[in-house]
Amino acid sequence: MGKIIAIANQKGGVGKTTTSVNLAASLGVLEKKVLLIDADPQANATSGLGIDVETVEVGTYQLLEHTNTAREAILKTETPNLDIIPSHIDLVAIEIELVDKDQREYMLKKALQEIKDDYDYILIDCAPSLGLLTLNALTAADAVIIPIQCEYFALEGLGKLLNTVKSVQKIHNPDLDIEGLLLTMYDSRLRLSNQVVEEVQKHFNDMVFTTIIQRNVKLSEAPSYGESIINYDASSKGASNYLSLAKEIITKNS
Repeated sequence: MGKIIAIANQKGGVGKTTTSVNLAASLGVLEKKVLLIDADPQANATSGLGIDVETVEVGTYQLLEHTNTAREAILKTETPNLDIIPSHIDLVAIEIELVDKDQREYMLKKALQEIKDDYDYILIDCAPSLGLLTLNALTAADAVIIPIQCEYFALEGLGKLLNTVKSVQKIHNPDLDIEGLLLTMYDSRLRLSNQVVEEVQKHFNDMVFTTIIQRNVKLSEAPSYGESIINYDASSKGASNYLSLAKEIITKNS
């Protein structure tokens, strides 16, 4: 039985897509069968794994519309054990199109039923909003990873997101867990970075992953080559951070 993990935060630029792509690749390298679902109209996870977004004919949009099955939307990637359901700018329209539908929050959950057992992990890269797309992801997921940037405003939106998670648990998905809060873009030289780490660990203790993702040039470069950090530079700090996160998740779920 695969575990579905949404990677969500309504704040942009906190490392959601970076985490989705590189965690998925790291789990794949550690011999887990992984599916990454790109649920963001910007389609950065799709292009970040070397897929030309313009050529996508079947993806998350068709999945949520139920015009295609999940199996029809899956593409192989260059990374071992990693498949993807790609995104396209069309996905922007889905929030409007689903508004009148019955059980609109459950579209993704229903679509994933047939393939849940084919994978060890299914990761969903969410859009930077708390709209219907993210709601679908949280309703379909068993757990959520919340990336938090080690910067001043990081904690601002966190309360809002945790309230959203609570209301999803109450109304749509009582089994939704918080897999963990992930500190990203950490720079040990900055006092502010260290303060954010201390604050988050003090307030949320066990909910925070031990692994911290450090600022790393290679991590920023990899997407422009359409590669995960594992393929782009396996010896980089970024690769070792994400491998360590993948091991932490595997240990937690074993």
